[in-house]
Amino acid sequence: MSDQQAGEAAFLALGLVGTPYRYGGNTPESGFDCSGLIGYVYWQSSRIAPPRTVAQISRWGQSISASDLRAGDLVIFGSAGSPTHAAIHAGESRFVHAPSTGGTVRLNEFQEKYWKTRLLDFRRA
Repeated sequence: MSDQQAGEAAFLALGLVGTPYRYGGNTPESGFDCSGLIGYVYWQSSRIAPPRTVAQISRWGQSISASDLRAGDLVIFGSAGSPTHAAIHAGESRFVHAPSTGGTVRLNEFQEKYWKTRLLDFRRA
């Protein structure tokens, strides 16, 4: 994914904040789960089709350091080293994700206590 495509991915993801969460969802009309959001955004911005599950996404592309992170890269969260959630980096230590049933796509920060303790990896397509 080029730098321009990655920027477009982050911009598109930010525009989807507020879209309802739906398990298995992968369009703005149906709602999104976390991997469905990533799949939709990556396909729309760069015609790249990431894997559909968080476990697969956590091994997809290449791991990068926090110092190399750019908007549009992926953020992997979990516990005990096991990935359970994925998001799109939006820049400035923020990420866009579809977190839970009954919620909506939202913007959070890495430094929030809940997310900081669950951060596992950064990935680049």
